[in-house]
Amino acid sequence: MSKKGPNHKSGKPDKPKVDWKALDLVHPDAAGIDIGGSEHWVAISPDRDEQPVRCFDCFTADLQRMADWLIERGVRSVAMQSTGVYWIPVFEILVWKFSWSMRDIPRTCPGARATSPNASGC
Repeated sequence: MSKKGPNHKSGKPDKPKVDWKALDLVHPDAAGIDIGGSEHWVAISPDRDEQPVRCFDCFTADLQRMADWLIERGVRSVAMQSTGVYWIPVFEILVWKFSWSMRDIPRTCPGARATSPNASGC
C-alpha cells in the first residue's frame, strides 16, 4: 500500500501556469460580478485597487457598499453572471447608484421600460 504525499504525481500533466499580467486589458473601466444567492464576487482591473477581487454579501447595505466601491474605482460598465433572479437587486442598486440610462438596455430585454427609446422592440 503506497502513501500519497504532497509531491505525488497522479500521471496527469500539470496545468500550465497562466501569467494573468500577460493578458491584454480590453475594458479597463469595466467590472465583472459573479452573482450568487448568498454572496457576490466582484472583479475590477488590478490597476484600480490593491485588492481587485472582493466578496460582498447580498443585503442592501452590502450592495450599496459594492456600488460605491465600483464608483470610487472609476468603473463605468459592469458585466453580471447569474443563474437565477439574484441579479435583480444588484441591477436595481447599480442603476440607482450609477444613474444609468435605460437606452443602454438591449431591445431584447423582457424587462425594458416602455419609456426607453429602444423599448419599441420589446
